[in-house]
Amino acid sequence: MQNKKNQSNVGQMIQRCHKWRQKRKQYIDQARQTADEIERERLLQTAEHYGRMVNTEQEKIDSTRDPKEKAAAAEQQAVEVADNADQMEEEESPFPDFITNL
Repeated sequence: MQNKKNQSNVGQMIQRCHKWRQKRKQYIDQARQTADEIERERLLQTAEHYGRMVNTEQEKIDSTRDPKEKAAAAEQQAVEVADNADQMEEEESPFPDFITNL
């Protein structure tokens, strides 16, 4: 019974992370299209906030996993990071690297 409850909680945490990642991407995309510097900065700060929320929640998810699952998740995350890095290099960004690589 306890295992099912933990799986349910982890599932909910994963859903929250996914939702927050989408919101973060949305704010970054809006910032890229905004001409007003003040609004752009506000959007980027909001996106950074969502990034911190995702990191915190991801740490909670990782702490509940088995060591075998952690290794598989780390490998999957490394692949995703590499794919995202390739994608970011292909896109022309008007922002400095320290802003786009949050």
